[in-house]
Amino acid sequence: MRKKPCKAFVAPFDVRLPRKSKEDKDIYTVLQPDVCVVCDTSKYDKRGCIGAPDIVVEILSPGNNAKELKNKFDIYEEAGVQEYWIVSPQNKTFLVNTLVDGHYVTARPMASGDFVTTPVLPGFLLDLKELFDTID
Repeated sequence: MRKKPCKAFVAPFDVRLPRKSKEDKDIYTVLQPDVCVVCDTSKYDKRGCIGAPDIVVEILSPGNNAKELKNKFDIYEEAGVQEYWIVSPQNKTFLVNTLVDGHYVTARPMASGDFVTTPVLPGFLLDLKELFDTID
């Protein structure tokens, strides 16, 4: 199997989501996820990413609210982001939303002791115990 040329980017990194065309004048939605993974090298440039990243990671903080999360969930789903991960360091939980037939399916919540894998990044393994232990 050939490896994908995936690259991870951390905020500040603009994700520009076009509706009709990729012309700047036609782009109305620009977000800065905490982390995003882009596997199509033609999507990133010196200004960020144009089009849906393959994975978006949002890390919750006390300032995040339910409205913001719902809004981003809808935007990422509509844009076609394959996986939308939500990490809660305070609760030590990890949610994976996977795009299936144009809609997100949310897996069971994961916590310390679980391991995150993804078909987007074959061979990727994230140990949540190790992740959450570094946050304490």
